[in-house]
Amino acid sequence: DGQRLLRTAGGRAGKERLMNDVKINIWNPEMECMSRRDTEALQLERLKALVDYCDRNVAFYHKRLSEAGVTADKIKTLSDVQYIPYTTKADLRDTYPFGMFSVPQKQLVRIHASSGTTGKPIVSGYTQGDVDVWTEMMARTLSAAGGGADDIVQVSYGYGLFTGGLGAHQGAGKLGATVIPMSSGNTQRQINMLRAMGSTMLCCTPSYALLIGETVRDKGIDPESLRVRIGIFGAEPWTEDMRRRIEEKMGIDALNVYGLSEVMGPGVAMECMAKNGMHIWEDHFLPEVIGENGESLPYGEQGDLTFTTLTKHGMPLLRYRTHDLCTLIDEPCPCGRTHVRMGRVMGRTDDMLIIRGVNVFPSQIEHALLQVKGIEPHYHIVVDRQGTLDTIEVQVELSPNLMSDTIKDLETLEKKIVNSLASHALIHASVKLCQPGTLSRSEGKAVRVTDKRKL
Repeated sequence: DGQRLLRTAGGRAGKERLMNDVKINIWNPEMECMSRRDTEALQLERLKALVDYCDRNVAFYHKRLSEAGVTADKIKTLSDVQYIPYTTKADLRDTYPFGMFSVPQKQLVRIHASSGTTGKPIVSGYTQGDVDVWTEMMARTLSAAGGGADDIVQVSYGYGLFTGGLGAHQGAGKLGATVIPMSSGNTQRQINMLRAMGSTMLCCTPSYALLIGETVRDKGIDPESLRVRIGIFGAEPWTEDMRRRIEEKMGIDALNVYGLSEVMGPGVAMECMAKNGMHIWEDHFLPEVIGENGESLPYGEQGDLTFTTLTKHGMPLLRYRTHDLCTLIDEPCPCGRTHVRMGRVMGRTDDMLIIRGVNVFPSQIEHALLQVKGIEPHYHIVVDRQGTLDTIEVQVELSPNLMSDTIKDLETLEKKIVNSLASHALIHASVKLCQPGTLSRSEGKAVRVTDKRKL
């Protein structure tokens, strides 16, 4: 029911409407609010069709499915997905560039790709039907944030091979909103457009949103003078503590969006104003969480998020392991949507640091830092090795109002940070306090770690 009201955790009054009493926008109630039984029946129907489609049209999958003895007829229930072999990023790189495509090139209308900084880029191909579905998912995504035709959406994700910019752009257009295709970078110009155009929604990475919020204040601009009320932030892990900092600095509601180029792009899942997990659009994606031994885990247990693309035709994926660590939530959501939600991504298995036998993710370090007053949410982690012993240094910026404090006070602050890291992240690290504005800022995905070890 799109007329129900939902109490939000953040936001402010006085910008077009009260953010504490938001009319819930549901773009496609028939699909987003269908019963659990109907959702699973649709997923099963589409899963069987997809297995048959992949078997007939992708040589890679024909071989994998034949070796596993899997045919569409073997899929009787959704739990039978367990018989389908996993797909990994290594598979996508080994078949680069076109080995995973299921249609001839003339049927493809779009190619996107990852940066390829750690190897061959991951290429994803889209038919017109795929682009249409993606556009629909992004319209749902913006609508879940309260967006509509009256909004002005400033898209500050990068455009190009990265899926962020074009994904948000086409979804906003489908919604009927006015789109400002800013792309990332040139922060002062971003702020100029926010002010002059009266942008009401901002799409970018959370680290860049924080930089925009800081620059607004540094320029003496009152955040309340801006009309922007909603931020849709993704493309990198971020914590609840970071959300609070962004909301405080910008005076907005900061919402989490999830996606990845291999599966579709942004808009695979999106938070509603309840801010309690991202709704996965389950009529198009079958999610699983996988344990260390390759077993499917129940709701509420953390593991490797895995997707099957139920409706993608240009480059379908069966049980693609994202290596993003999270949980799945099946509890009812007050917004009325019935799709399973995914919790906040805690990190990627390939981002995990092992320091003296302790597994730690950058997001855990961020959480520990933001428990301490007197520092800013800008940090960098340097890992090194002295002899056979791993070392870790956490560089973090002081808040501007602490720069005049005594050396004794700074030593006390440093000890608090060390203790918080030990308590929340279970690591013993050295801490380097940096002057405000001295750590590098990111206009795209933040680079949090420098690992100098030769592992």
